[in-house]
Amino acid sequence: MSDKKTLRVLFCMGINQNFFDAARDEQLQVWAAFSAMWNGIHDLAGVKVLGNMDDDQSMVGPSDGFPWTTYLLADVPDIDTVHAACNLFRTTPVGDGPYKLWRYTKIEARVGRELIIQRT
Repeated sequence: MSDKKTLRVLFCMGINQNFFDAARDEQLQVWAAFSAMWNGIHDLAGVKVLGNMDDDQSMVGPSDGFPWTTYLLADVPDIDTVHAACNLFRTTPVGDGPYKLWRYTKIEARVGRELIIQRT
């Protein structure tokens, strides 16, 4: 029987051009939706958030990939939970309009394991 280890996941998130093109009221609705998604990741069963980093002071403009706008590092129980976290971008509504969060932001989950270096 194998001992199932948690996954170490770096959620890399970027803001895209639609956000920058939106009116201020719409941007505030996106921020509220982003906050709901962020809390949703924290609230997924078995997720232990280890830290985050925001790159918004040295990375200006939309993120199409690296460098990303913000990062969240977490231990996650399984790949289905990783997928559920990513799915929050597809399902979190922005305001009362027809759009979901993924219209304005994107996510990439880098999945690995904790690196343990033995002391000699």
